[in-house]
Amino acid sequence: MIFKAYDIRGIYGEQLNEDIAYKIGRAFAMYIGSKIVVARDNRLSSDSLFEALTRGITDQGSDVYNIGLSTSPMFYFAVSNLVCDGGVIITASHNPPQYNGFKMVRSDAMPLSGEDGIDQIKQLVEENNFSSSKKGNISTLDITDKYVNSFEIKKYNLKVVVDTANSVSGLIVNRMFRGVSLFHLFSELDGSFPNHEPNPLEEKNIKDLREKVLEYGADIGIAFDGDGDRVFFVDEKGELISSDLIIALIAKLIDKKVLYDLRCSNIIKETARDSVMWRVGHSFIKKKMKDEDIFFGGEYSGHYYLKQGSSYFESPYFVIYKLFEAMENKKLSELIAPFKKYYHSGELNFEVKDKQSVIEKVEKNYSYGKITKIDGVRIDFDDWWFLLRGSNTEPILRLIVEAKSKELLDSKIKEIVPFFS
Repeated sequence: MIFKAYDIRGIYGEQLNEDIAYKIGRAFAMYIGSKIVVARDNRLSSDSLFEALTRGITDQGSDVYNIGLSTSPMFYFAVSNLVCDGGVIITASHNPPQYNGFKMVRSDAMPLSGEDGIDQIKQLVEENNFSSSKKGNISTLDITDKYVNSFEIKKYNLKVVVDTANSVSGLIVNRMFRGVSLFHLFSELDGSFPNHEPNPLEEKNIKDLREKVLEYGADIGIAFDGDGDRVFFVDEKGELISSDLIIALIAKLIDKKVLYDLRCSNIIKETARDSVMWRVGHSFIKKKMKDEDIFFGGEYSGHYYLKQGSSYFESPYFVIYKLFEAMENKKLSELIAPFKKYYHSGELNFEVKDKQSVIEKVEKNYSYGKITKIDGVRIDFDDWWFLLRGSNTEPILRLIVEAKSKELLDSKIKEIVPFFS
């Protein structure tokens, strides 16, 4: 099953190959229109999938704007700034090297999702009934300069360690960090990811970054994922900072309306001038930001979104530069300290046979709290809350608990866990 809720993704050679990529190209062109941006990451299979995908698009009669190696934010920027109907980037994001896939957007870089585009493309691929009376063209464009120049890059008296895990995220690091003293870790592009997987959400993958921050005496450590749309931060003490605390800090710094997903700490709504809690997933968040004209948004998983013209997409460098500005007067650990008000469990995974049955039992037991059901079930109380969400692809329930004390956090986790057995 390669057609997911937010993208198309699978193991190359087993679930995903050039024949499927060609059909996806034809289906996407049929569905989206005649002018399409195509980009790719540096995975070992990306070049051949690119050739097959673009052949499918042009055989369907649509034109391709090939922007070459690109991070996802650069790709979104290209789609937003070029007069086109949509685009595809070949990437498997943070997944291990044997994976690859496709992220797809329409005009203004608005993402396709399961019910809004991906299901229709899947049906067209399965029907495999394509025809066209003309052949499209391929134009090669380099949008790197335009993307880099869209940011104001100032000089800061900071030592910075950046880990891009040999991924395409390293493509523009030297230019984007030219205003600081930089140590670039695992900078060489290598789609086999020889040092560690490009997934900084896992502790083992930021071990080198934390060590280098301490060794270098750096002010901050920054880890990008495989396609550069997620970013994680380590303070000068080598401590990983939870993404929701970063969202809270940015909310304070910009003093504008912000969006956060419902896995995040209550500290965000207590800090932001105005805030909206919404469901998990970039397609849902970008649509909500557009519908309500929200300037900035973030997810617990390290995605940070920004209003950019009429588009809404990830802008990790906006967050990075805001942190740099704030760090001119304070250490990063000092900036974050005021937001460490609550105790947050992080995501705890439990394998269950009947996800919905468990959710219903838990909801009934805690029905005296404030119930939110935009994504799973979140129930809030005066001094704690919890969220229960089911995986889209596995028999797994994900639990998050936040409380005002460590003792209350531990007792509430212990109280809820028996429902999973």
